[in-house]
Amino acid sequence: MNTPSNAVPGSSFQSQVIAPAEISWARCFYWSLRRELWENRAIYIAPLAVAAVLLVGFLISQIALTGHRIRTVLALDPAKQRAAINEPYMIAAALIMGTAFIVGIFYTLDALYGERRDRSVLFWKSLPVSDLTAVLAKLTVPMVFLPLFSFVLTVATQFIMLVLSSVVVLASGLNLATLWSQVSFLHDSLLVFYHIVTVHGLWYAPFYGWLLMVSAWAPRAPFIWAFLPPFVICLVEKVTFNTTHFLGLLQRRLMGPDSASMSSGGSMIASLMPHHFFSEPGLWIGLAVATAFIAVAVRLRRYRGPV
Repeated sequence: MNTPSNAVPGSSFQSQVIAPAEISWARCFYWSLRRELWENRAIYIAPLAVAAVLLVGFLISQIALTGHRIRTVLALDPAKQRAAINEPYMIAAALIMGTAFIVGIFYTLDALYGERRDRSVLFWKSLPVSDLTAVLAKLTVPMVFLPLFSFVLTVATQFIMLVLSSVVVLASGLNLATLWSQVSFLHDSLLVFYHIVTVHGLWYAPFYGWLLMVSAWAPRAPFIWAFLPPFVICLVEKVTFNTTHFLGLLQRRLMGPDSASMSSGGSMIASLMPHHFFSEPGLWIGLAVATAFIAVAVRLRRYRGPV
């Protein structure tokens, strides 16, 4: 018996089935990070707002700093003159970096809890993105994006402040060379960059790991669950042993690796030099603790359901 002419071989159907293209991990991570930046616009809006307020306040102060007050500053000895001129730039850098750190804390606390609260985690889990990729993308925001963004914003803000100061000095009929010779713009920018990368990016890693883990676990009110256990540990240690070792550990982690050297009369810059900073046991212990927190957060995101 002949085979019917309208029969379609099975191989023709198989040839029409196209296997879905595999998406690389880098591409999944890139789009996961873009999603975080798109959904959490306060990440960059808050530092921008602080920088704008700083510039307005600095402009007002520079307009008021005319005549006798400018001549008073320029008449100081070189050391005091340099300190007086550079003080506003240091304040601007500290406020912008501090704002970025606070934004990172609140973002990390809500990063995994928020998607469980609004049940969007069910949708995101249906996509071909692993829990590890999603958690690492969220960790990249406070550890990489916010430090780099705050650095760029700090440099831009300080440069605008320098331009505004130059205009005021020229309008007062004074020598502009004195101002520019006392402001080490490039040198200070490199120091700010190094400080942001080492302290805000690496030294604070245990904080961000802990907050992500709490965000992945907390049934309600992650802020309370994040800060209540350290408070209880400090209280129990004080009542039981009359010591404050854990509180001191938290303070040193928050203040940076330079806090111990400064208290003993050392130099803050020396403590942040690469051969000192990267040989600090606290750095590597903190990174190991942060890795453990992140591993727990990944597992919790995999099995923890919506709240």
